[in-house]
Amino acid sequence: MNKITVNELMEFEEKLRVAMLQSDVRSLDMLLSEDLIFTNHLGQVISRADDLEGHNNGDFKISNISLSDFKNELLDHVAIISVKAEISGLYKGTPSNGTFRFTRVWLKRNNVLQVVAGHACMVA
Repeated sequence: MNKITVNELMEFEEKLRVAMLQSDVRSLDMLLSEDLIFTNHLGQVISRADDLEGHNNGDFKISNISLSDFKNELLDHVAIISVKAEISGLYKGTPSNGTFRFTRVWLKRNNVLQVVAGHACMVA
C-alpha cells in the first residue's frame, strides 16, 4: 500500500532531521529522491548529488535543528509538508544560523518514501 499516513510522514521528517544533523550521507541517500529538485533560501536549485556532496565533504556542519509549526497535506502517495526550522551551524566554516520555512514534497513509490521536491525561505 502506497498511502502515506501522518505518523509515517512525521517519522520520516524526523529521520531527515537526524540525518542532516549527523551529515549521515547513507541515510540522506535513501531519503532524497534521485531526481530531487530543491530550491534553497538563496534561490539556488540544488540536486540530490549537490546535497550529498555538501554533507560528505564537510561543507554543512549543523549543530541544531528545531522544528515547529507543522502543516501538512496528504494526497494518497504524496505528502506536502511545511515546517518552521530554527537552524544553527556552519556552512564552509562560516556561522550560518537562522529561522527558515521549508516546504517538502514526499512521494511514496514502490513502498519507498522520499523527498522529491523542496523549497526553503528565510523567516523574517
